Amino acid sequence: MENKSHALAAGTFVLVVLALLVSLAVWLTRDNRALQVYEITSQQAVTGLQPQASVRFKGVTVGKVTNIGFDPSLPGQVLVQIAIDDQAPITASTFASLGFQGVTGLAFIQLDDRGESKTMLPANPAKPQRIPLRPGLVSQLSDQGLHILSQLEESSRRVNLLLSPENQQKLMTAVGDLGLAANSVRQLSTRTEQLLPPLVLTTTEALKTMQATSLQVGDSADEARASARAFRTVTERMSTPGGTLDQLTQSASTLAAIGQSLNSATLPRLNRAVVEATHSANRVSRAADSLTDNPQSLIFGNGPPVPGPGEPGFATTPGKP
Repeated sequence: MENKSHALAAGTFVLVVLALLVSLAVWLTRDNRALQVYEITSQQAVTGLQPQASVRFKGVTVGKVTNIGFDPSLPGQVLVQIAIDDQAPITASTFASLGFQGVTGLAFIQLDDRGESKTMLPANPAKPQRIPLRPGLVSQLSDQGLHILSQLEESSRRVNLLLSPENQQKLMTAVGDLGLAANSVRQLSTRTEQLLPPLVLTTTEALKTMQATSLQVGDSADEARASARAFRTVTERMSTPGGTLDQLTQSASTLAAIGQSLNSATLPRLNRAVVEATHSANRVSRAADSLTDNPQSLIFGNGPPVPGPGEPGFATTPGKP
């Protein structure tokens, strides 16, 4: 009987301690903040998300998940209900994504805002406002997994094609060709080393010849510059007032004046003299003709003139009465 009383006392003490611990835990985890209810809708899976999971706004804890279920109005759409501190800056452009805590795999709701809207999203307990859930990093990786796997498969196929026996044979042939090319380059390098000293010597002599030629060209250029300066001096002397060009101009003017004087005075007089001389020559010619026809006229004179028409002794035929 005494053992039963001790066991009952011990059980009572354990129950009281457990009740105190539960009460202490509830008291420590109590949340006296004013919370606003919002809903998150998503067509994606929310693997790892549990009720009472934390809700963070840009890394700051602002609430917790209160319920996870399906949207009755849209079959297949996940509906997550969250309670958020009323001081959290939830706007119309706020969106949610799933975050994961280290290696535990436990998920939480990460809220973010790009500042696209400054309008605050009002809370409505009767019909909570909905916040869209965008794919997180893990979701994006999982969505891109098939594409990455297909690319890896294509890369593996190309590597296998590259390492096929035929390509291996071609690769070995190419390696052999590279060896032959390297040998040819080595031989060319040896020949170049043999030909380089004479080529350097020839190049040096050519440079010396070019240098001497450049000196000669410089001397010729100096002579040409001296000739140009002398020609410029002569040209300046010819062009100065009273110089050769000026004298030639004056001489040309004098010749032009003499020519004009000849045209206006001397040539007309000379023309008249020529005309008079022509008349005198004609007269002399007629006198000579007369003497040739009647030479006795020098002794007896010319005689009476020949009768004209209507005069006594006129004859139509000369020499007949």
